[in-house]
Amino acid sequence: MIVWLIVACEVGFWVLLALGLAVRYLLEWRRTSVVLLLCEPVLELVLFAATAVDLKNGAEPGWEHGLAALYIGYTVAYGRYTIRWLDGHAAHRLAGAPPPPKPPRYGMARARHEGGLWLRTVLAAAVACGLLQAAVWYVGDSGDISSLRSFQWAALRAAGVHGLVALTYAIWPKKGPAVHDRVGEPAVRERAPR
Repeated sequence: MIVWLIVACEVGFWVLLALGLAVRYLLEWRRTSVVLLLCEPVLELVLFAATAVDLKNGAEPGWEHGLAALYIGYTVAYGRYTIRWLDGHAAHRLAGAPPPPKPPRYGMARARHEGGLWLRTVLAAAVACGLLQAAVWYVGDSGDISSLRSFQWAALRAAGVHGLVALTYAIWPKKGPAVHDRVGEPAVRERAPR
């Protein structure tokens, strides 16, 4: 049941997002779109409540409970970021707004961007680990909590790997493409914005 609820929450997220953006830019009903977009967190609350009720009713803690915690952590950390990103693209495509700014591609600006994304992953892992720890305490010694613990380690590993990837952008910043002013002159490397 929890797996199907996770799928339903993910589908619901995208349906509400599409409806909210369509109402905002096609019908120009800004207040209605805000209400639709504010319904997004309700999906996570429903999933959290259903997971808690499932455990309370004596369900053996399993991988689906761990997956639910990871999903909630991800949407807490990246949900608003995703909505803002898609809102910028919808405004550009549907309302004639200028294109949204792209993330930096080179230098330390790119490293800072990647570091910001890593902090979101740390937040996602912290939320997931907190929810999983609450489930461990809730279940207590009466059930097998090994799957919940393994999902805690999965969340921490994901944050660690993402941190290492983000760190590589700071240690070895990507250089901009070479620019030729005239034929035959040496290439000058374009400076990355700081």
